[in-house]
Amino acid sequence: MDKESIVASLRAQVQAQYERAVAALDGAREAATGDDTKAESKYDTRGLEASYLAAGQAEQADELSRAVTLLDSAEFPPYDFDDPIGPGALIEVEKDEEILNFLLAPAGGGLSLETEEGELVTILGPAAPLRSDLMGRRAGEIVGDPPVAILEVF
Repeated sequence: MDKESIVASLRAQVQAQYERAVAALDGAREAATGDDTKAESKYDTRGLEASYLAAGQAEQADELSRAVTLLDSAEFPPYDFDDPIGPGALIEVEKDEEILNFLLAPAGGGLSLETEEGELVTILGPAAPLRSDLMGRRAGEIVGDPPVAILEVF
């Protein structure tokens, strides 16, 4: 598995999410301040509702901006077979006779990326319980319930 291309894909996907969030924020701001949302009566709350939407969009854009920054500065060092798992590791595991791949990243948790070989890699962010179970473990160990066998660490 090409870890560098997976990381590049992750960075590109989070950057694209950020750009979409900024575009949505611009639209929400326009809706909140535009002529279409001016109150026509004291019971008309379109402007207020649009401002709440804009605030939520701004929060999401800020969060994605931080994610882009974290990913751009993060290191994804190579791991040897017997190295303990740490941040930036790409891990191949077996769960219920199925091979799964995970990348421990500082942001982008929950995203799934497809490799050039057609394999899926799921991003485990800092808050993922499985990430906590995997940290410090080595290939050959079994963690969690249901059990997950660590096959390889890259």
